[in-house]
Amino acid sequence: MAEVTRVPLQPIRKGSLTKLWLGVVALLLVGAAVAWAAAPNVQRLADGVTMVTLEEGKGLNPGPADYVLVNYIGSLPDGTVFDQGEAAPMQVNRVVPGFSTALQAMQVGGSYRINIPSDQAYGEQGGGPIPPNSDLTFEVDLLEHHTEAEVMQMMQQQQMMQMLQQQQGGQVPPPAQ
Repeated sequence: MAEVTRVPLQPIRKGSLTKLWLGVVALLLVGAAVAWAAAPNVQRLADGVTMVTLEEGKGLNPGPADYVLVNYIGSLPDGTVFDQGEAAPMQVNRVVPGFSTALQAMQVGGSYRINIPSDQAYGEQGGGPIPPNSDLTFEVDLLEHHTEAEVMQMMQQQQMMQMLQQQQGGQVPPPAQ
């Protein structure tokens, strides 16, 4: 039979156990606070769409009829990039429903990661390189946001400038002094 070495136990001082438990609880609270601070800001939007704010933006959120200018990268669940664009203009209500929902929760200057369930994207049909029933992930930077009225006004101004150029034989008038 093997010999067992015995170590005598010392009595615990009064209050030591309480101090030990307080230390453990404090350590757990500090760890939880650090984890909470490091966790991304996840928003659960309508119809299962989620959005993580990577960088805060400022200002008003775009409305459904508004126009935005975005940088974006769209990928499938396996990481395959199916589309991307830089300074891409789009009307908020002319994109897939999940993307529209997310755009309306963004602010100019912000960067976001959005996850769109398949039923809020291309659904059972799929589309182009997107297989049927695919959830989508987008990295989006919202560069600009304009109301529909602002865009219409800009378009009218551009048409007027083109008409002036045509009337003057293609010559651009000198700037007013």
